[in-house]
Amino acid sequence: QVQLVESGGGLVQAGGSLRLSCAASGRTFSNYAMGWFRQAPGKEREFVAAIAGSGWRGTPYADSVKGRFTISRDNAKTTAYLQMTNLKPEDTAVYYCAASTSLSTIPNNYNIWGQGTQVTVSS
Repeated sequence: QVQLVESGGGLVQAGGSLRLSCAASGRTFSNYAMGWFRQAPGKEREFVAAIAGSGWRGTPYADSVKGRFTISRDNAKTTAYLQMTNLKPEDTAVYYCAASTSLSTIPNNYNIWGQGTQVTVSS
């Protein structure tokens, strides 16, 4: 089974950029769709972006991040990425990557989760 470890979070000023990485163990990485989710204090976990395991099935994004965030993956490196630009204070949250056997925007459809990485955007 795939295990996930996120990295790349930190403190950044509004308008800045960060790239999150999600390193996966296991040799079946390309079989999984990967999603990024986030959870701010006192709020429910919400969808950010997702990408299929292989082949093109589109890359859905939350409306709040469209045009600012880009999800990608490198199956040879078994790593997924979330490039975040023009960050806003409202992007502050713990960011999680997750794996699913099918492309989805719904957290409950993902059964493998990383531990999360904190992103804090100061105004």
